[in-house]
Amino acid sequence: MPELTERQRTILLLLIRDYIETAQPVGSKRLVERFHLDLSPATVRNEMSALTEMGCLRQPHTSAGRVPAEEGYRVFVGQMMQKAELPASVQNMISHQFFQAPPDVEQWMTLAASVLAHQSQGVSLVTAPHAETIRFKHIELISTQGRQVLMVLVMEGGEVNQQVLTLAEPVTQERLSQAAARLNSLVAGLSVEAIANLSSRTEVLEQDIITLLVQDMKRTSESASGEIYTEGLTNVLSEPEFAESSDEARWAMKLFEERSTLQGLLARASTNSSVGGLQVLIGGAGGWEELRQCSMVIARYGAPGLVTGTLGVLGPMRMSYARTIPTVRYVAGLLSNLVNDSITNE
Repeated sequence: MPELTERQRTILLLLIRDYIETAQPVGSKRLVERFHLDLSPATVRNEMSALTEMGCLRQPHTSAGRVPAEEGYRVFVGQMMQKAELPASVQNMISHQFFQAPPDVEQWMTLAASVLAHQSQGVSLVTAPHAETIRFKHIELISTQGRQVLMVLVMEGGEVNQQVLTLAEPVTQERLSQAAARLNSLVAGLSVEAIANLSSRTEVLEQDIITLLVQDMKRTSESASGEIYTEGLTNVLSEPEFAESSDEARWAMKLFEERSTLQGLLARASTNSSVGGLQVLIGGAGGWEELRQCSMVIARYGAPGLVTGTLGVLGPMRMSYARTIPTVRYVAGLLSNLVNDSITNE
């Protein structure tokens, strides 16, 4: 992040604030007049040129004003992370909505998606809480045709995965049932890592099945489990960045239609975050090609070590970070409290 003087930082933050509201390039004269700066337009223009050279601003056209670049947004977000707070009246309204809702996870997810989309005017993304450590519960093996076997894998917490396996040689249903029974007795309640360490102590058929079920459990562990609750796509599509560019609008629609892509995006985004933590992903920097032209504010919620989920807001880079960041943080805290209370009362 570039080293800015106090004056450069002030000019950058005011310019981004104006651009977020108007979606129009900002000139030095407008900044001086709107924010009553005790500086001349020429001085502000020189500082804006310096900020452009640092990569914080860019100039769309020769005669136009400046607009924020990704690096500028990162400086702005760093400021918002520390200072942005949700007004008490909004906090009270949101908490009242949650505590009026039935004590049901699906109701909480739907409400969280609605609140986030309304407050941020972006697209909300919420995943249901799921076990942090995937554990085996039960397996069924069903002979289908030749070497093909249907594996039905049930994890603790109720998640069920089905897939067709191709074994090295045909196996009778009787042998498959015996192998499933032994595995159900041997690995019930174990994690992926513990099951992987058992393979060398089992028969060849069971070793093959363990290898395949470990792969399946790892895929489940790496994905954002459960349904993704979303709301507010029309909020994003109505923004100038998308309304004026059919390519960007098509990209946004495609992202939300391909749920596996969306799941993978949320899973990667939350991998290195902890419950209560919040991160802001801006543009496609750092390999986030899915987020070009966009930003995402994301947080994890739940009971650490037991069950967690992910929630966030996706919008244009010009999103209102001052409103979105504290909203995501507050709703994540509410959901964490509700999930912890539900576990305690079980």
